[in-house]
Amino acid sequence: MNQKLEQIIGLIDDVNNEDPNKELVGNKEWPKERLYSQRMSEMLNRFKPDTNELLKIAVHGQHIQRWKSLRSDYPVGKQGYHQWRSELYSFHANAVATLMLQAGYEQDEIEQVKNAVGKKAIKRNPDSQLVEDVAGLVFIEYYMLAFALKHPEYTEEKWIGIILKTWRKMSEDAHQFVLAGKIELPEPLQKLIVKAIS
Repeated sequence: MNQKLEQIIGLIDDVNNEDPNKELVGNKEWPKERLYSQRMSEMLNRFKPDTNELLKIAVHGQHIQRWKSLRSDYPVGKQGYHQWRSELYSFHANAVATLMLQAGYEQDEIEQVKNAVGKKAIKRNPDSQLVEDVAGLVFIEYYMLAFALKHPEYTEEKWIGIILKTWRKMSEDAHQFVLAGKIELPEPLQKLIVKAIS
């Protein structure tokens, strides 16, 4: 890792270490978004190890300071949810941009990362699509089961819909990565995931 990349990753980690929400992995307690950024970068190294420096920053910073923008601050319902998501993307993109400026990146580099973190033109912008792919892979491997346990009332049909929604956001490369057994499917959901994507 070059010095400037190491600096910006360190800055993102420092900010995410302030997350008051904690998650226990093994015997270690992590700030929640610090752990998420770690998992995102590790998944990127498994999925696309030759990715360029700017995309490594985008993937690592995708959830930066997420605890500062709460879903509960927005109206209930689909419209409120979409407003929250839209403003959340801009919030993350601007937070990463501020740190990149501090680390000495050029404006065009910052804009490229902002577009990727802000999920601009997914399916048309390969940078945004890569961030979406890694987020989908991380969700399936690490977070889907916890989400399922929070919603025991969901029917199988609803779960198939949720799995397909994640699946459809991902690229063919990401699909093949999953189908090749490169990620660990949560055991209690394996049959349901296989059923949904087949």
